[in-house]
Parts: sequence; C-alpha cells; structure tokens
Amino acid sequence: MDNFSKIIINAVDYVKTAVVKIDVFKKIKDRIEIVGSGSGFLFSTDGYLFTNSHVINKAERTRVTLYDGREEEASLIGEDPHNDLAVVKVSAFDYKPAIIGDSSSIKIGQLVIAIGNPYGFQHTVTTGVISALGRTLRTQSGRLIDHIIQTDAALNPGSSGGPLIDSEGHVIGVNTATIMGAQGLCFAISINTAKSIALQLIQHGKVRRAYIGVMTQEAELLKNIVQFYKLKNKNALFVVSVEPKSPAQKSGIKDGDFIISFNEAPVNNTDQLFKMLDMQKIGAIQTITILRGQQLIELKITPQEGK
Repeated sequence: MDNFSKIIINAVDYVKTAVVKIDVFKKIKDRIEIVGSGSGFLFSTDGYLFTNSHVINKAERTRVTLYDGREEEASLIGEDPHNDLAVVKVSAFDYKPAIIGDSSSIKIGQLVIAIGNPYGFQHTVTTGVISALGRTLRTQSGRLIDHIIQTDAALNPGSSGGPLIDSEGHVIGVNTATIMGAQGLCFAISINTAKSIALQLIQHGKVRRAYIGVMTQEAELLKNIVQFYKLKNKNALFVVSVEPKSPAQKSGIKDGDFIISFNEAPVNNTDQLFKMLDMQKIGAIQTITILRGQQLIELKITPQEGK
C-alpha cells in the first residue's frame, strides 16, 4: 500500500469512533418525523459533541447514531447561530473522543480529511488540501464568521458538523458549508474558534455578547468630514433608531447620529461593531465616537448583556 493511503487510513482510524450521525425530528401533523440529518463528533469523554447550529436548529427531538450503530437521544446544551455551532450531549461514556488540534498552526496546501454523513451515508471520508485561511463566511443568521478554513475536500448535505482533521487525525475544524453551484469551495469553522464558543455554551447555554440598543444602517461619510477630522473610515453607521432605556440612550446617542468608532477602532459596518461587542464589554465602560451634524462627539457607554 502506498504511503499516502496509509496516512489517510491512520488518520481516519484515529478519529472515526468519535464521528456520529445526527437525525433531527420535528412535529408534522401530529407526528414526529425526521426532517433532516447531519454530522457531529464527540470531543469529551463525558458525551459532549460538536455539530452545526443549522443542523439542530429548532429540533423537537435529536437522535445520535454512534459508530457501532447504537442510537442515543441527545440533549441540546447550547447553540450559537452567529457562528453556526452547537454543542449537544449524549450518555456515551465508552467512546474515544476526537483529539482537538490547533488551527493556528495549519498551512495552505496542507492535507486535510473530512468525515461526515452526506445523504445519510455514514462515515464518508473525503480528502483535499487547505485552499485558503482567514476567510470570512456569512451564516444563515446573517452574521459573519471570521477565521474560516477553505478546503477542496468535498462536502455534501449531511456532512455539516463533522470534523475536518489533519494527517495525524487531530481535529482542526468543524465542517460547515459549501457554496451551491461551485466546485471545490468548502468551508470549516476553525477549531480554535469552536473551542472558545464551546466553553461559553457549556457554561451558559449561549454565547454572551454585549448589546447597546441601536438600529443602524451603513452610510458613506462626506469626504470633507473625513478629511477635516482625519478619520480612518470612509463609512459609518447611521443610527436609524435608539431603543428606550438602552445603553445607547443612556449614553446620549440619538436618532440621526453616525457611529464613527468604538474604543477608537473605526466602525465601517454592522459586522465590525458586532464583533467588538463581545462578552468582555458587558458592564464595562466603553468609548463610542459619534458624528452629530458636523460635530464629532466622544461618549461613554456601558453595554449590557444581549438577550
């Protein structure tokens, strides 16, 4: 047998018992029926496993099929639609979990292997290379995920939530999406991102994010304003409305203002502001700079925890 095949076989053997099939059930006309399926993988010895949020979203019942064919009812621990990740738990204690790798050390061109259950075919293995790193992908919730891994390892419906592994069998990503109609464009959430999200999901059942209470839309700034104040951004967020009793209202932000920066970091669009409003900002005084008319104003704001 050639060495390349041996590498793939050994890597798959290292992780295969941790990979599971996930069936999602919903009530349809007074009957509970399967409405979709996906993949997942155990990452702890006490039954916690990763999958995608879009796989289990609004499921009324979730069933996990383990490597040996045993079926387990799964309970949702928490999900984060903004990063398309979910953690569920089963009572499977006698399975070797996947070994979590470090996605910060991977390289473009590196061999990767995807394992999943496309179209219900369990433990399907595909191979490829890392095509690009640091991609940004928009999820079904409309938010952008950073640090996405692009690969040409084939993914199909049902592969979502399965592991992307390296040649040693260590998980470096959670498979999440393909671009319909494109060939060789498949994506995985980096495992380092997934690890940080899993900690919050297990502790809180959700990802804690800060909230300030404004409705905004992206707007282009006038060139003379950019030049006069020597701004680093050409766009800003136009404040359409401010929620009553929100942190934004308490700080003095008004309808018609333009949000220019947050803690001196330029704000060009909603996604940039959303990423800045992480859990560390909850309850902590921050600086927000607005443009009102032709006057640049710096305000203090204390974000609250979002619902």
